[in-house]
Amino acid sequence: MAGEGGIIKTPKRPPIWKNIGPRLMSALLFAAVCIPPIYFGGYVWAIFTALLGVRLAFEWVRMSDTSAKWLGYAIPMVGVLVAIGYAAQSLTSLWAIALIVTVVLAGLERARRSPHVKPALFSALGAMYIILPTVLMVTLRGSDIGFTSGGFKILMFIILTVIGADVGAYLGGSVIKGPKIAPKISPNKTWSGFLSGLLLGSLIAVGCGLVLGISWSSALWLAVPVVVFSVIGDFLESALKRHFGVKDTGTLLPGHGGLLDRLDGLMMAVIASAAVLASAPAIWVNFA
Repeated sequence: MAGEGGIIKTPKRPPIWKNIGPRLMSALLFAAVCIPPIYFGGYVWAIFTALLGVRLAFEWVRMSDTSAKWLGYAIPMVGVLVAIGYAAQSLTSLWAIALIVTVVLAGLERARRSPHVKPALFSALGAMYIILPTVLMVTLRGSDIGFTSGGFKILMFIILTVIGADVGAYLGGSVIKGPKIAPKISPNKTWSGFLSGLLLGSLIAVGCGLVLGISWSSALWLAVPVVVFSVIGDFLESALKRHFGVKDTGTLLPGHGGLLDRLDGLMMAVIASAAVLASAPAIWVNFA
């Protein structure tokens, strides 16, 4: 196509690869940062997870409650610390009580400032949204030290499978495109991206299984809910950000938003993994 002065201009192609590098690097960096505390497990991993949980709680309140004062931030942040502290000691009933108490207090604190029910529900459910997956990260890891421990295997399996699903979804959606899944919630998510994410996530899961000594059937059995719920987590976060009118949950990671933006899929994947392993304990034998 000729432009001014007879110079031929070729149409610019969409930069499919422009975001894959930063997305992959941030994901791999997170995985690398997680490896040392996951290796040691126990209180080392619990402290690391508590730091993540406090930051996630902070970002959630800042996004969902613009009128929050110190108490609105303190309740979920302290709640996540207490719950993780109990989880690190394998005190399941106590961390469950801490979760319930935090959810109730967060809702009551918001209700005290708002005459409407909806904001109080968001504060209550938000506390659960942050605390439950972070506590499950601690309980799934356990206290055994080393690369061969079951907890190390399963957390690395989940993290790498989620990374594979995210990269696969981005590449498939960018190259193949096609029909959108729910354009009103997340306009960039396509069915081709979902299927590509499921394929690459499953392949990564099987690869992890071979390296970690997990049977391919167990790896696939767990990979599917991990990938599906990581997508659900991504959609949920997109819907919440759209509801609250924000683009990102924070600026902690330049160019990538906040920690909640990066971990939304992992959080739901952890919940799904815990549910699958609780309902089908035979799979756990392959990780132990």
